Parts: sequence; C-alpha cells; structure tokens
Amino acid sequence: MMMKTWMAAVAAVVAVSALSACGGNKNDPNRPYKPEGLVMVAPSGAGGGWDKTARSIAKVLTDTKLIDGAMTVENSPGASGAKFLATYTTKDVGNDNKLFVNSPPIIINNLRKEGNSPVGYKDVTPLAALTKDFGAFVVKADSPFKTIGDLISAVKADPSKVSIGGGSSPGAMDHLQAMLPLFKSGVDVTKVKYVPHDGGGEAMTALLGGNLAAIATDASGVSEYVKAGKVRILAVSAPTRIAGVDAPTYKEAGINGAEFTIWRGVFGPKGMSKNAQAYWSKALADLNAKPEWQAELKTQGWEQDYKDAAAFATFLSQQDAQVKELLAALGMAN
Repeated sequence: MMMKTWMAAVAAVVAVSALSACGGNKNDPNRPYKPEGLVMVAPSGAGGGWDKTARSIAKVLTDTKLIDGAMTVENSPGASGAKFLATYTTKDVGNDNKLFVNSPPIIINNLRKEGNSPVGYKDVTPLAALTKDFGAFVVKADSPFKTIGDLISAVKADPSKVSIGGGSSPGAMDHLQAMLPLFKSGVDVTKVKYVPHDGGGEAMTALLGGNLAAIATDASGVSEYVKAGKVRILAVSAPTRIAGVDAPTYKEAGINGAEFTIWRGVFGPKGMSKNAQAYWSKALADLNAKPEWQAELKTQGWEQDYKDAAAFATFLSQQDAQVKELLAALGMAN
C-alpha cells in the first residue's frame, strides 16, 4: 500500500514537471516560452499611426524570420486605446504571444481628467521603443489658412467657427497636439471646437470631406496626402525642420514651448515570463538592425529611436512627469 502511495506521488511530481516544461504553469515567471498564435494589436482603427506601426513590425519580423512563425495584426479601436488596454490588462495577463503598439496615449489616458483610464504603462510590460514622430497641423490643399498664424487668428476671432479634429478623444494625444500651440499662443483652449475621431484615418477622411477646418495628427501619417496634393502642413511640433516636410516648426512660426514628440513602442502583458521577455527583447533589437526595417522607416517617414526595455521604462517614467505637467497647465489633469 505504501509502495502504491509512493509511486502515485512520484507520478504526480512527474506530471507537474511535464506540465511546467510545456509552459502549463502560467504563474511561473520562469516558464519556458513557445511562440505560437502570435498577435500584434493596434489599439485603433485601420489607417492611423498605430495600425501602420503594428503592420510594419509584424511584416518585418515575419519576413526576416526573426520570430518563429507568422504574426497577425488585430485592430482594437475605442477611446484612444483605453478600451483595449482595459480588456488586455484583465484578460491577457501572462499571454506571452499577444503584444501591442502604443505611444503617448498610454500615459495621457491614465493621467487626464476626462475619460480617465485606471490603467497605464505600469500595468503592462514595456519591451522596446522603436520610432519617434512629430505632430503636425494639417489643412486641405485649398484651405484659406496659408499659415499656422492664419489658423490661430481665426480661432482667436471666433473659436466656434473653426472645427479642429484629431484621431483621439478630448484630453488625449491628438487633442493635446492641437491645443498646445493654441494654448502657447494665448488662445482660451476651453472654447476651441475640437471634434474627436477614432484614429488618424477617420480624422483625415473628415478633413478631406470638408467637415473640418484642420486636424492635428502625426507628420509621417500625412505624407502620402501631401504628395497627392490633397493637404498642406501648416507647422510641425519638431525642434527643427523635418527632412522632406515643407513646413516650419512652431518655434519658427513664433510659437514657443509647443514641441511634442510622438514615440512609438511595443508592450507585452503584465505577468510576462522572463523567457518571453528575453525572446521579444532580442527579436525587437534584431529588428532595429535589419535593413528591411530601415527601409520601412524611410517608406513611412519615421525616425529611428530604439530603446531597450530598461531604457524604455526609464523614458516612460520621464514622459509620465512631463505629460502630467502639460495636462495640469491645460486644466485637464486627473
């Protein structure tokens, strides 16, 4: 009887060991990692910066065989990424195969008063920063506003008659991009008519359809429309002129303190195993060095700005403090 009990105990230990070897113990931070069913999420609709970034990363990772198997891209729009993050941080804890791209909204949504998200970058696992972009004020090619000064003068004269749109909700990234140069120019931003859209693609459609006077968006995302002669960029939020963009910086236009950087990076879930973190850190570091990625950066008009997991986490902490200060200045802090 004792022999049977002892054998049963041994069998149980072997079973548990086998289960752990297959990654069965989801709560073990050292569990083995087997990439399968890989997904990269863009927390927005199609056509915007997150969508393009997610698809570019997935394409290069797959084409260059830096990952084991293919990676699909999923769009999960809603509330400037907050809707996706709320679900992800509850249902995908420890899901090493599901990553997502994000940018300043993961910080902004957590700090703003209106539409506040209870979760932020501290509730997920930063893996790497890859690119940086800058904001741009954009109008239709036939717009009566020839300069950013023209637009600001019109807003000051009657804010209700100038509809300004963006691909995010009030208090989120595109809204802050739009309000910052106006605020620095002495405009009462509480009276500005801001029209939110779910992603930069929708905002651009509204602008081209004549439903908006201008939009605030990322500079790289409008390059194809500029080349096609459909829109003009009035000014950009970069510290110096952007190569290939025929538009002044806000500082050149006489607006000080309106610089705004749009970084983009990759995150994993909370509870990610150490082996998965090591796998993805290496894959993203290798991606950054690939000529195929360099070509993608050039095609999309993005600037390379790689930071590994540790440097990215430090940077996010610094950005958190800066965004908090900006939201407080605009009366939008939580």
